[in-house]
Amino acid sequence: MSHDAQHCSFVLVADFDIDRGAQLTYQFPQPLGTDEGLLANLMLPDGAERQPTDWTIFFLNQTPFNTIKPVLALDGGEESDAAEEGASMLYGINLVRTKLDKTARRGAIVKAMAIVTRYPFVQIFKPVLLLALDDYFMNPSQDCLARLFDAVNEMDFSNMPVLTRYEKLIMRNTERQDVMIGRGDDYTTYADPGTATQHTTSLPSTRPGHRPTNSGDSRVSFDDVRARRDRDSGTRNGGESYKSASAVRSPTSPSEASFSLDGSAVWVGDESGLDQMGFVATASAASASSSSVSSAAGRGRRSTDASSSSSHGAYGRGGDTAPSLTGASVTSAALKDSHFYHTVINYNEHLLPVKVPLSTFPEEVGEGSVTMLCTTFSPAITTMSGPLHPHLHTNGALTPPIIILFNALITGKRVIFLGHHKLAENVSNHVLAACALASGSGVVLRGFIKRAFPYATLINREEWESIPGYIAGVTNPIFETAGSWDLLCDIGTNRMVVSKDIYLNHPASWSSSNPLIMRSGTLKAEGSVGSEEEAVRVQTKEGGSTQKPEFAGRPDSADNVFVEDVLGAIASHYSEAHVRAKFTEYVIRFVRVAARYEEDVLGSTSIAWPTAPYTERPGEKPRLGSGGFFADEATCAKDLAVNASRIEAWRRTECYKLFQADWKHMMATNPIQGFDLPHQISRLRFAKNMPDGEAELIFRTIAENLHTYDQVTELLAWLPPHLHGLQPLSFGLFHQQESVRELTVDLFNELRAYPIGVQFLQALNHFQRYAYVRQAHAKEQRAREANSLAIPHSAFMSRTPSNRSESSLGAL
Repeated sequence: MSHDAQHCSFVLVADFDIDRGAQLTYQFPQPLGTDEGLLANLMLPDGAERQPTDWTIFFLNQTPFNTIKPVLALDGGEESDAAEEGASMLYGINLVRTKLDKTARRGAIVKAMAIVTRYPFVQIFKPVLLLALDDYFMNPSQDCLARLFDAVNEMDFSNMPVLTRYEKLIMRNTERQDVMIGRGDDYTTYADPGTATQHTTSLPSTRPGHRPTNSGDSRVSFDDVRARRDRDSGTRNGGESYKSASAVRSPTSPSEASFSLDGSAVWVGDESGLDQMGFVATASAASASSSSVSSAAGRGRRSTDASSSSSHGAYGRGGDTAPSLTGASVTSAALKDSHFYHTVINYNEHLLPVKVPLSTFPEEVGEGSVTMLCTTFSPAITTMSGPLHPHLHTNGALTPPIIILFNALITGKRVIFLGHHKLAENVSNHVLAACALASGSGVVLRGFIKRAFPYATLINREEWESIPGYIAGVTNPIFETAGSWDLLCDIGTNRMVVSKDIYLNHPASWSSSNPLIMRSGTLKAEGSVGSEEEAVRVQTKEGGSTQKPEFAGRPDSADNVFVEDVLGAIASHYSEAHVRAKFTEYVIRFVRVAARYEEDVLGSTSIAWPTAPYTERPGEKPRLGSGGFFADEATCAKDLAVNASRIEAWRRTECYKLFQADWKHMMATNPIQGFDLPHQISRLRFAKNMPDGEAELIFRTIAENLHTYDQVTELLAWLPPHLHGLQPLSFGLFHQQESVRELTVDLFNELRAYPIGVQFLQALNHFQRYAYVRQAHAKEQRAREANSLAIPHSAFMSRTPSNRSESSLGAL
């Protein structure tokens, strides 16, 4: 990021006065031009005086009532630019602290300090806020705000890599701490936190004074600044050398020589290019004992150890950690988790380490935990009440609470999280986690943060309640009795309440202005009437409907099985990233089902590839299939019937329109064009009977569209480690047709040209890896013999049947 970019847009301070209430004391570097009373009450939540410390998160430039209008940004010719930039959301993280003081009225002093930034990862500012607020308690002046403002804005992001969408997906789906470590060339600029004091002499001895800046610049969006910096910096961050690793790939095929990376035997020939980038030395150090680190790395020795800790998948449990090492600079760089950009904030001569997450999406704000959200509203402890509604209860009375919440969010219902006598931080985190859950961690859908209010107050209740489908966090129980919500989630008592008036606000009937053209008689979504009695009609196997006193529910429905799987992963201490990955897959599946529903009901879809099977007709070229994958037509019909109501409700929301635009953009910009890649991977992963012609065409098409780094990352993004990585492609190594096996080898050879591809290849099990080595070596041998004058070996001697490994032949 350019050095003149503002990481901190504003610093705010609020105090609680016993006579006047919450007051906004300071706004630095200039007034925001918005309601000061609103800001003060957001920074000083209800009951703050009863808590020693609390945190809140708030948004600006989100709605008309919280849009800022700073004075300096409107000066001169910058007025139009500032008006355009004003649409970019700003995120505020606030720390409120209560200190007991017998000399003060009521015996306590309550103050709050907030940093307003364009970055959604506001949690990185927590350490410096703690120091700054302590400083302000001791010296309550504007100088404290200036020091904080300058210290944050002097933070160096100049070497931070800017990842593409698919690079982010790869990074967030693996817990390998060396993933994409070559995307940045400076991981050792700053000292480790434990030894930071040893390097303070390299910093300026005197702190520079506050530099006046135009706060109009501070309102540029985070994504815009990163994109601009990426264009200007060129190859400065080392990204191009990482992407062009194919320039140093070995011309030879895999051999028995190997090196070790993360304790895994890698059998991909002479990877001298990786050695130059530090991968070999890092890997050797990671797998060796501390006494032999320097010698093994210095000689560049390649391990022939066949053990593989990564053959079980790098996407492991939260307790799995990388070994701790010390040594050369390359090894030191590997110790730092490459999921983060490591920098420091120098505040008052204190070096505070900062870990900036590299794989977040705009819908992921703060530290909201989806794991915590699922635990709070697990079926075992959650009490459900209120009427059943087809938009929410997709499995009737047996619908899991977390699925009811998901349905409410995607269908635009008004949701309130209530935490009476709870920290505002707890309530805020539940709201932010709900946004991450519904959006698929920001990977699939968006529009939730725009209508989210992590902490909401009575001060501007009418304004935020006027936002359609708001998602609000409150601590005052008066909101429950007011009843201006559709779903109430009480985090204190583990209750989930559906409003008794939900049918008045959201009738379960189709809009007469948008009649549905039914192409199939198998679908019945909601009936044509709006009463609660009619809304509970359920479809029978014969295609009719029977009226029941409550929705039919099945304990083995797909949603129930999914929630049990998520809760099982949480009970087994899988990481937050793993849980989020599961919900990302769930939202992707929902969108695919919605696209198929649109095709069956409306005749076409604008949110996915059209559904088409693989076709192979005489005289015509075979054509790959596309669209959502279903095991059979019966499964498809069942999924469509179960999801029909919430799909129709989702199609009426702003979230649906945003996804339509996103899909159109992805179709135009995806590196791999011309065919439905996720469909082909689903066919390889789940299909029971696949024609040989289809298998060959899938592998051939993928191989022909795998020539650039961006194409490689798009492919790998659809093969996450928690779904067994390259396993669907590795099936081609054992196909009965030699052409499929050779195409698979070619595909793996292309992956081997890039460091990220090497890491994915390492995750294959021993059997798959050895099959690749053997077949690639045999193919290279045949090519070498074909170009020589020697008599080629017989096919029996140069080839091994796909179903017989060399180990089964006695390793001859």
